[in-house]
Amino acid sequence: MDRIVKKVAPKLPALPNRLRVAAYGRVSCDKDSMLNSLSAQVSYYSRMIQQHREWIYCGVYSDEGVTGTKDNRNAFQRMMEDCRAGKIDMIITKAVSRFARNTVTTLCAVRELKELGIDVFFEEQNIHTLSNAGELLLTILASYAQEESRSASENQKWRVRHGFEKGELINLRYMFGYSISRGSITINEKEAIIVREVFQRFISGESLSALARDLETRKIRRTFHGHWKQNNVRALLSNEKYMGNALLQKTFVNNHLEKRQVKNEGQLRQYYAENTHPAIVSPETFNAAQQILTRIAEDKAGQAQAQFSVFSGKIICGNCGGTYRRTTSRGKKYYTCTTYNNRGKSACASKRIPEDTLLEESITVLGLDTFDEQVFLEQIDHIFVPAPNLLDFHFRDGHVKKSIWQDRSRAESWTPEMKERARQDAIRGHQRRNNA
Repeated sequence: MDRIVKKVAPKLPALPNRLRVAAYGRVSCDKDSMLNSLSAQVSYYSRMIQQHREWIYCGVYSDEGVTGTKDNRNAFQRMMEDCRAGKIDMIITKAVSRFARNTVTTLCAVRELKELGIDVFFEEQNIHTLSNAGELLLTILASYAQEESRSASENQKWRVRHGFEKGELINLRYMFGYSISRGSITINEKEAIIVREVFQRFISGESLSALARDLETRKIRRTFHGHWKQNNVRALLSNEKYMGNALLQKTFVNNHLEKRQVKNEGQLRQYYAENTHPAIVSPETFNAAQQILTRIAEDKAGQAQAQFSVFSGKIICGNCGGTYRRTTSRGKKYYTCTTYNNRGKSACASKRIPEDTLLEESITVLGLDTFDEQVFLEQIDHIFVPAPNLLDFHFRDGHVKKSIWQDRSRAESWTPEMKERARQDAIRGHQRRNNA
């Protein structure tokens, strides 16, 4: 009997499908104790995943000092992108409240991950979201986490408002002219010199825009290296804190989910506390500035209607893209680029256009005998200024007509009133020289 020998291939045990596992950790503030807690979470989950034989370590995503009600958590968003890219099979996190405190955010993220076949394991609650009871339990726990966030927010609001009632200066972190640290507000003398200068020059007659341009030219920067504009100078001059007092609760947080600061326009009680911190300017200086600001506001309100015209918002600067606005100089109307008007020639070197010139060029382009406001509005969409002394009239039907305007001589541009004013100025100058 012949011997039969068969070669038997060895049977290798099938390798288990290893899960690609990541972890997510978050703390809601950047205090040292919290950052130590986050560091401990990262170390714990890194060790835990790497020691599991059936898991592949895919890293730990962590957000520092970011509340779970916000959607701008960078590490969380990066983790979600990696999940969408198919790089992760399971996510481990400490608790529902660490994943997110907003029910909607939690459920939207978990449902998206569930559709991708990715499990989320909440260690504290012992919940796997891919299990049958996972989403029901998760909905309950997420609602609880959101209510916990609301309760914490209400407690914080009570603390802040109770402090306001006692005249405490709470939540002031940064202010030009001051150095602010926990429990301490001192004058920053280098910046305080600028604050006093702005007040004195404004009281002496300089305009808000002129002050803003000068501060920009001198490369003086606001808090966080911000640039100076007319509104920033007005805000500085209007801030009662520069005379050592504080109007408390000017703004408030709208709710615990959006956490958006809104202006307090009577919704909540305000408190005016005196001598809360060192003053940079005297009450007399501050009040003098307020009287001028009030007068400017009243004049501006009265001029608002007068400064509006058929050309308002219709003229576009080819240099910076801004629109032109109606201005008055020596009794004569002009249209000036808002960038140039607010920030000066260094920001936009455009040229102002006399209103008389605009009217004349519009009459020519439209083929009229006299200017007709209604015809202009019906036919002209906008006027583009590609270069000085050039106007492109863009019609509503799509075609464009170009126009070139000439500067008037100085003698032609002067009205009788302007000539008389110049004559009087010359007489006064002559008298001053004779008396010197």
